[in-house]
Amino acid sequence: MQYTNLGTTGLKVSRICLGMMSYGNPKWRPWILSEDEARPFVERALEFGINFFDTADMYSLGVSEQVTGKLLREMIPRDEVVIATKVFFPMNDKPNMGGLSRKHILSAIDASLQRLGLDYVDLYQIHRWDYSTPIEETMEALNDVVRAGKARYIGASSMFAWQFSKAQYTAEKHGWTKFVSMQNHYNLLYREEEREMLPLCRDMGIGVIPWSPLARGFLAGNRTRENMQPTTRAKTDEYGQAMYQYGDSDFEIAARVVETAKNHGVPPVQIALAWLLHQSPVAAPIIGATKLRHLEEAVGAVDVSLSETELAYLAEPYQPHRVLGHS
Repeated sequence: MQYTNLGTTGLKVSRICLGMMSYGNPKWRPWILSEDEARPFVERALEFGINFFDTADMYSLGVSEQVTGKLLREMIPRDEVVIATKVFFPMNDKPNMGGLSRKHILSAIDASLQRLGLDYVDLYQIHRWDYSTPIEETMEALNDVVRAGKARYIGASSMFAWQFSKAQYTAEKHGWTKFVSMQNHYNLLYREEEREMLPLCRDMGIGVIPWSPLARGFLAGNRTRENMQPTTRAKTDEYGQAMYQYGDSDFEIAARVVETAKNHGVPPVQIALAWLLHQSPVAAPIIGATKLRHLEEAVGAVDVSLSETELAYLAEPYQPHRVLGHS
């Protein structure tokens, strides 16, 4: 495994982050694995040298945090891993149980820590932008979370660049804690982040940890125009179905991933992830794994080196897309 600093912080993270959304309560989503089923994935990830694990309070409505905390506490000393969670999406239909108000943030961090069985998280992230709460209220509350020792760093997730810039400016203006990371939607099939967000992150020294780096599995090499071979997740993932329409350029990119993979003698997953790992300022793509080979293939991507010609070849067919993933 290779490691890198998260942005300009001193925090070192593995270049592959294991997303823990896949583990929790199967009643939440049919493709979710239970705690017992998740155990070998966490064990293998640690064996591979992965030290970065990402979850959120809303995954399996809290059960993912419980599984994440329990398994990691059993397997490795706390100081040797980087644990991230997120806040924003509602945990139930009652008022004040979602969003980024001071009330919700301060109660949500305590609830997350209790489920995780931890005194603090390394990275506390806002899952989305809250249009109903002043950013001053949100940033002050996050600053208080850090000052209370409940989080070491704070990060943000999918939003517009102007919103991220406004949040950073607000924190700097008041002397509050600023975001150190951006968890955004970025892969070979969706590169709209290259217009504004990635240049902003490079300028600010922000570490980027993309979600859906394989475009919901589309870049895994098993889908063509003639045969989409949908997985259980693909069949039941309403969010993913609403995001991706898969046009001609998308299929051409997928074909070039497969072609490049054959040239290197590696699985297509490794080419798609290696392309991301070559992009600045990407620190660690967040991968999901419901089969052990998913994890093993992803880890191998850190050792794949792509030439400038190959990077350009993979990117060349791209066509602009509508903004995806901000909601």
